Amino acid sequence: MKPRPNGKPGEDEQRRLAVLIDADNAQPVVIEGLLAEVAKFGVASVKRIYGDFTSPRMTQWKARLLEHSITPVQQFAYTSGKNATDSSLIIDAMDLMYTGRFDGMCLVSSDSDFTRLAQRLREEGLTVYGFGERKTPDAFVQACDKFIYTEVLRAEAVVASPRAPAKATKKAAKKGAGRNEASSQVVAPAAATPAKAAPLPLPIDLLRQAIEEASDDEGWAAMGAVGNYLNKIRPDFDPRLYGKKKLSDLLRQQPRHFALEERAVQGGTGKALYVRLAG
Repeated sequence: MKPRPNGKPGEDEQRRLAVLIDADNAQPVVIEGLLAEVAKFGVASVKRIYGDFTSPRMTQWKARLLEHSITPVQQFAYTSGKNATDSSLIIDAMDLMYTGRFDGMCLVSSDSDFTRLAQRLREEGLTVYGFGERKTPDAFVQACDKFIYTEVLRAEAVVASPRAPAKATKKAAKKGAGRNEASSQVVAPAAATPAKAAPLPLPIDLLRQAIEEASDDEGWAAMGAVGNYLNKIRPDFDPRLYGKKKLSDLLRQQPRHFALEERAVQGGTGKALYVRLAG
């Protein structure tokens, strides 16, 4: 594998990522939230989607490609019952890996067929971010450095969606009350957007284990260290699955189990958050 010209990304350089989407096992409704999530990890230098776009099933995906600058990779089904899309994505992933230009890859699929690909990419030193539905087999989840369930991305997209109808209503208002009334009737069907899923039960034992492993002699653990440990043992751990955006918010709502404390950063002006087991 060829090394990047400047080695690891510097402090001011964002990580370069390749986003590879299996159109047969991903939903177009999550694409906005998915790309926003990818932006937290680095820059999506490559965005490709694989599938048979001659199929009527791909109509919704085709409508999103130009909007998000995603390159479609056409893959015809060579024979009935066989999925040629997986092979095409895997070949491209290996080609991109050997260029040495990327720090990580985002594999978007709920298919366990990509388990070995994720393992191979990590063996080569790339960070692998997986994106898939809750039905994704655990083998693929565990093969990734970080795995994000797309259900939480769909829920976040619901929160942002009302902004679009607001623009349409405002524009229609300039054309008169009669036209505005008609416009509001068109906007109303937005209720068809998928509803937010109910939070999962809080994994108290898992959180206690992470705090114990990251704690000092007095039992306090830095919040960042707790989060890192959770990601190592459960790549799919995500506070949003339990109804909160941040790990700290998740722990604060359980004062019977956890105690939080803010401390001034030595030699700095900020504050760091620490947690220990209560009682």
